[in-house]
Formats: sequence, structure tokens, C-alpha cells
Amino acid sequence: MDNVIQNGKPLDSSKYMIDIDNKVFSSREGNLVIDFSDRGAWTFIVGRCCTIIADHNCKFYTKDGCAFTTGGGCTFKTDKSCTFKTSNECTFKTGNFCTFIAGNACTFRAGYNCKFDTGDYCTFLTSGDCTFKTSYNCTFNTDANCKFHTGNYCTFLTFNNCTFETENSCIFRTGNDCTFKTEHSCTFSSCSGCTFDTGTCCTFDVFNHCTFNTGHSCTFLIWEINTCKFKSYDGRSTILDREHRQHYLLTKELIKMLKIKNG
Repeated sequence: MDNVIQNGKPLDSSKYMIDIDNKVFSSREGNLVIDFSDRGAWTFIVGRCCTIIADHNCKFYTKDGCAFTTGGGCTFKTDKSCTFKTSNECTFKTGNFCTFIAGNACTFRAGYNCKFDTGDYCTFLTSGDCTFKTSYNCTFNTDANCKFHTGNYCTFLTFNNCTFETENSCIFRTGNDCTFKTEHSCTFSSCSGCTFDTGTCCTFDVFNHCTFNTGHSCTFLIWEINTCKFKSYDGRSTILDREHRQHYLLTKELIKMLKIKNG
């Protein structure tokens, strides 16, 4: 028996359609609670403010204000203000004001004011004003005013006014006025007005007016060195100005190409 509730009562079957052969549930109604927790590989097409409980490999096409509890391998295309609680290998394409609690190997394409609490191997392509809390091996491509709390081996492609709190071996490419708090072995490519509080063996490629509080053995590639501040510095770090920066980057690229060529 189909478990479809609206406002605490079973929804009249004339107000929704179930295609058993193609595994499609569709309804123009909103405020639904749809419990297909024992069914996988279904497609749901519904209105706004719906709650859908389903198994793995499902597809969702909804309006705003919906909540999802699913298994892995699901695809979401929604409007704003949705909440997701999923397992692994899901894909999200959403509007604004969404909250994600997901497992591993997920891909996110979202609007602004989103919050993410995910597992590892995730990819994010979002707009601004987002908050991320993830595990390791994640990739972020975001707009402005984002906050990140992540694990290891993350790559960030962001715009302005972002805050990062990460573990080690991360790569950042950002706009202006960002703040970084990381562990060691991170690489930063950013614009102006950033603050870095990092561990050891990090590389910074920045423009001007940056503040560094770092561990040892770091490399600083700075366009306007006299505008930057170093709260801590040791003799094992390297500081290169605009003229020497390009030579350093070309040398590094040549070494990379030789490694690839020689296997």
C-alpha cells in the first residue's frame, strides 16, 4: 500500500500518479509525506514543502521547502530551503537556503546560504553565503561569503570573504579578504587582504596586504612584499617578489612535466 500523507491524512489517490513500470511518483500537491523507504530507483515529481523517504538510486524533482531522507546514488533537482539527509554518491542541484547531510562521493550544485555536513570524496559547486563541514578529499567551487570546516586533501575554488578551517594538504584559490586556519602542506593562490594561520611547508601565491602566521619551510610568492606582515618567520622559508615569482612557477611546472614524462 502506498504511504502518501497530506496534513496528517492519507492523500486521495486521484491527486497523485504512480507508474509502476517506470517507477515514477508524481503529484502537483504540496505538504506531502511520502514514505517509499523500502523502494529504490524511483523518481519523484512533487510540489513544495514535501518530505520524501526513499531508498537508493532515486531521482527527485521538487519545489522549495522539501526534506529528503534517502539511501545512496540519488539525484536531486530542487528549489530553495530544502533539507537533505542521504547516503553515498548523490548529486544535488538546488536553489538557496539548503542543508545537506550526506555521505561519500557526492556532487553539490547549490545556491547561496547553504549548509553542508558531508562525508568524503565530495564535489561542491555553489553560490555564496555557504557553510561547509566535510571530511577529506573534497573539491569546492563557490562564490562569496562562504565558511568551510573540512578534513584533509581539499581543493577550494572560491570568491571573496571566505573563512576556511581545514586540516592538512589542502589547495586554495580564492578572491579577496579571506581567512585561513589550516594545518601543514597547503597551497594558497589568493588575491588581497587575506590572513593565514597555518602549519609548516605551505606555499602562498598572493597579491598584497596579507598577514602570515605560519610554521617553517614555507614559500611566499608575493606581488607587493612591503604591504604584507609576517608574525612568524624562520630561515627555512623562502620569500620571492614579483620578478622571481614567475621564474619559480615556471621551474615548478617544468619539474612537474618532467615527472609526468618520466613516469
